[in-house]
Amino acid sequence: MAGLKKRWLGLIVALLVAIGAYYGWQHFKPGELPRSIASGNGRIEATEIDISTRTAGRISKIEVDEGAFVTAGQVLARMDTQQLDAQHREAEAQLQRAEISVQTAGSMVTQRQAERTAAVAVVAQRVAEQDAAEGRLGRSVKLAANDNVSRQTLDDDRAKAQGAKAAVGAANAQLAASDAAISAAQSQVIDAKASVEAAKATIERIQADIEDSALKAPRDGRVQYRVAQPGEVLSAGGRVLNLVDLGDVYMTFFLPTEQAGKVAIGSDVRLILDAAPQYVLPAKVTFVADVAQFTPKTVETAEERQKLMFRIRARISPELLKKYIRQVKTGLPGMAYVRLDPDAEWPANLQGKLAQ
Repeated sequence: MAGLKKRWLGLIVALLVAIGAYYGWQHFKPGELPRSIASGNGRIEATEIDISTRTAGRISKIEVDEGAFVTAGQVLARMDTQQLDAQHREAEAQLQRAEISVQTAGSMVTQRQAERTAAVAVVAQRVAEQDAAEGRLGRSVKLAANDNVSRQTLDDDRAKAQGAKAAVGAANAQLAASDAAISAAQSQVIDAKASVEAAKATIERIQADIEDSALKAPRDGRVQYRVAQPGEVLSAGGRVLNLVDLGDVYMTFFLPTEQAGKVAIGSDVRLILDAAPQYVLPAKVTFVADVAQFTPKTVETAEERQKLMFRIRARISPELLKKYIRQVKTGLPGMAYVRLDPDAEWPANLQGKLAQ
């Protein structure tokens, strides 16, 4: 009789526990989302940046390790520059040679201009001599007509006049040669100056290559991978490091057709990560795919069209990321909740402790 009472007592206790568990579950189970709120699971992602070489070369040193936080402009790795340094010295020597050539060509122009001045003076002298010879010849011709001078004197004066005329022609030819020499010398100056500019451009190019040999971070971020090691020879565009831009962090999730069609760019999003469920991260929709990611073989019925899933991207505020940059980690799973109606209120569980 006592054993029967104990069995009935046990059944009654078990029934009470079951009833209590049921009512407890009904009381504490998560509430369903309103139709104005859509949700999807995803992972925290960030923009990745490859730090690569611009020219082929050997890695001299890598300044950072995996996981290190870096700032924009920080030197992350250095390439060997011995060959570039030698080319730089050679280009500087060529520049000096070109500058000397400019000075030499300028001196040549000055010399040719002096020669032209002398040639102009010779032409004037020869013209004067020609005028004198022709005047003497004219007088001799008149005197010879009256037999006042000998035939020999007339012939000598005529020869002198012709010689003076030829001398004027030779002087003019010399003047033209001087002009041509000046033009040639001026061309040499232009060519020498062009060589100077070419040498300067070569120096600037080599200097740019030397500066690019110091691989710098284009923005703040964290080193994710060391793809290469010091001593390795890479081709142009060879990857050395991989960075994660912690200023551009987002979660990608998927929504069905009916809900995705109501999501607007800039819509409010709440993110809850599995690693920190006590915090609610505010975000904004920055991308809605215009092509479905999962497409059935046929989309002939409305039911099948509802199976289409569209990719949504929610970006976390850069200002918020700066405050918690040391805690930002990619790959963390979580849930994204997006407000389909901008006037709708967030449920109580999404109005919790917002990260600020």
